[in-house]
Amino acid sequence: MSMDFNIFMNDVVKQARDEIKNAGYTELKTPEDVESAFSQKGTTLVMVNSVCGCAGGIARPAAAHSVHYDKRPDHLVTVFAGQDKEATEKARAHFEGYPPSSPSFALLKDGQFVTMIERHEIEGHDPMSVVNKLQGYFEQYCEEV
Repeated sequence: MSMDFNIFMNDVVKQARDEIKNAGYTELKTPEDVESAFSQKGTTLVMVNSVCGCAGGIARPAAAHSVHYDKRPDHLVTVFAGQDKEATEKARAHFEGYPPSSPSFALLKDGQFVTMIERHEIEGHDPMSVVNKLQGYFEQYCEEV
């Protein structure tokens, strides 16, 4: 790989990180961060971020817009697949019955995994359909803010 490619990828990764942080999500960069966040009381939305086009064009916009709703998760967190590998692996260990998928969303309630939106439910869909799916889960599992 050329140095220009590495600089470009660093910019893409930084932009992806900044975009989700600006939407109000806390980055979990270590397995310890994941354990601490996943043990919180209340509901936790986990966005598994990535640098792919469907993350930037669909998943991150859906992550940002879905939380503007009467019912929303208590905690918003993110792990970055392919970047923070150990944290992502630790998070995925909680998503029982689901293969690794990025981008994706998982919802936990009082530290227990309750549901997931996988890549195949994001890729090829428009951001609003993902927002609607997320808000449907918020309606089902979250408290009014």
